[in-house]
Amino acid sequence: MLMIEMISDVVCPWCFIGKRRLEKAIGLQPAVPVQLRFRPYFLNPWVPREGMDRNEYLTVKFGSPERYRAIARRVAAAAAAEGLKYAVDEIARQPNTLDCHRLILWASKNGNAAMMKQRLMEIYFSEGGDLSNRDLLVQAAAQCGLDAEMICQRLVGSQDIDLVEQEAKSAREQGIDGVPCFIFGDAIAVQGAQPPEYLAQAIDRAASEYARSDQ
Repeated sequence: MLMIEMISDVVCPWCFIGKRRLEKAIGLQPAVPVQLRFRPYFLNPWVPREGMDRNEYLTVKFGSPERYRAIARRVAAAAAAEGLKYAVDEIARQPNTLDCHRLILWASKNGNAAMMKQRLMEIYFSEGGDLSNRDLLVQAAAQCGLDAEMICQRLVGSQDIDLVEQEAKSAREQGIDGVPCFIFGDAIAVQGAQPPEYLAQAIDRAASEYARSDQ
């Protein structure tokens, strides 16, 4: 079983695209059994826990909302080519993603991490939803098979905050300064939302190295 780690953040548009491309790459290598693990990364660790106004965020990060929208048109087109919707003008709040990463961690316990991550990204990019809204997070968790009441209690508390923050710090300490980043079999690292064919080649090379090391 080849381990594939995806280091990413749910508010990173290229991570949204990269996840879809990775799924296509896995489909191109049906003979290679894989296990996918999502590792947290904070694209904007300075955003407050309660989130902030999207235009204020774009002004701080890019100089102005208009300057970002010029960039975003290219990203939205790339998303559309993968069958994804990036509704640039519908996003009103920029969230802190700590709680999102906690949800993905909890969903991994019953094998639903990929579903949870996808749902959170869809809420943010496609529906313009506020991922700082705890009720919305609980609803998303329930849609992905988690117990709503339990998740509500956990989100109010501090469970796994230190773990998520340490994992994100560990990625930075490994030299990962941009996402998405994919690590195949602890042997090959690929940075950026590369085409599915490129990622499929990395899967093939990593699987070959894994097979050799296992002999």
